[in-house]
Amino acid sequence: MRILVVEDEARVAAYIEKGFQENSYTTSWARNCTEANDLLSEGGYDLIVLDLGLPDGDGLDLLKDWRRCGFEEPVVILSARDSVADKVDGLNFGADDYVPKPFSFEELLARARSLMRRHGKSNQTVLKYRNITLDLLAHSAKVGDRAVELTKREYSLLECLMVNQGRVMTRTAIGESIWEARYDMQTNLIDVYIRKLRQHLGDDGDPPLIKTVRGVGYTMP
Repeated sequence: MRILVVEDEARVAAYIEKGFQENSYTTSWARNCTEANDLLSEGGYDLIVLDLGLPDGDGLDLLKDWRRCGFEEPVVILSARDSVADKVDGLNFGADDYVPKPFSFEELLARARSLMRRHGKSNQTVLKYRNITLDLLAHSAKVGDRAVELTKREYSLLECLMVNQGRVMTRTAIGESIWEARYDMQTNLIDVYIRKLRQHLGDDGDPPLIKTVRGVGYTMP
């Protein structure tokens, strides 16, 4: 399950991402409206956590634009604007829930899970793709009956690809989902990790488990 966190304060965003990741969700972070639109255009998100006070625009205007363009992903507004009027505006403009700051992550998580259930999105604990099994609770992987030893980054990369089966994941999207810092597009770090992961999985068949989409990224087709 993939969650987009739109929040300009790095400390708050890191806190939210850490909480979701510890509960087996994959996250991406956008610090402003522009980055949020770029990430959302790639698709594949199951929930959006949206702050309203963004440096390059108002989150409510951003939300209205999304709904006008047909984006139907569930949205939780997370904002210091806590008046009744603010909450009513947020819900009327297309938000599915509204959590005022300061907040507890436990409440945000519960509301997020409730929303995803209502929208038909369940948080699976086991992912399967061909002969690969990924246990999200045990943080373990198997190829057939063979246990595969993966580093934390390798496991997160495999989870990212398996959660998004059938979707082409750009290098930027992968990097921002796995690395806490903004991914540097000038490095080949993602390609190095893909190569290591393929070795662990014994990915030398035809068709491959992980397919390279030249100039774009990778997919589990």
